[in-house]
Amino acid sequence: MTTFRNRTQAGKELARRLSKFARREDVVVLGLARGGLPVAFEVAQALDAPLDVFVVRKLGVPGHRELAMGAIASGGVRVMNQSVISSLNIPSDQIENVAAQEQRELERREREYRGGADRLDVTGKTTILVDDGLATGASMRAAVQALRQRNPERIVVAVPTAAPSACQDFEKKVDEVVCLITPEPFFGVGAWYEDFSQTTDREVRTLLDEARSATPA
Repeated sequence: MTTFRNRTQAGKELARRLSKFARREDVVVLGLARGGLPVAFEVAQALDAPLDVFVVRKLGVPGHRELAMGAIASGGVRVMNQSVISSLNIPSDQIENVAAQEQRELERREREYRGGADRLDVTGKTTILVDDGLATGASMRAAVQALRQRNPERIVVAVPTAAPSACQDFEKKVDEVVCLITPEPFFGVGAWYEDFSQTTDREVRTLLDEARSATPA
């Protein structure tokens, strides 16, 4: 099964599958922070489309943070994974504590990444939401719900790798889904990258600055 060298190479490969959106004035690319941003940067560069960051925070199960019990996104959107919450019998006060902590981090990242710059206007646009992969899909579901509040014309979810069930789930939720590989068994997003090191805040800011400087005002 294919593995990607890193997020940059994955983004270049994903961009080839999205070539029909190239050089269109009605297309914008949003990268989920942080890991989705390097992938989205390559997509935006190849399509000659404006790029912005979309901040979503996973709500990790207490003591098992990598397991998502839900996610939050800008605009007050919260998506919960009820099957995880029920199976682990997670109390509501623990859920609220995690949500409050992640809300503070979401707001910090919004300030950190934007540096005072306005969000891209997606009203009436074809908006391509990019992440480095889909496991449970909780973060992307929150992003889709939050994005709908901003009235795009179409929503396209695009990722290099996804669990087959997550990819199929989004086919019912958005206008188009592009998942380059859907391995079974999936194991996790990081299993399909040779280098899956954490993307830093500085890398996100640098890529956004570079994208903005390349986009005509």
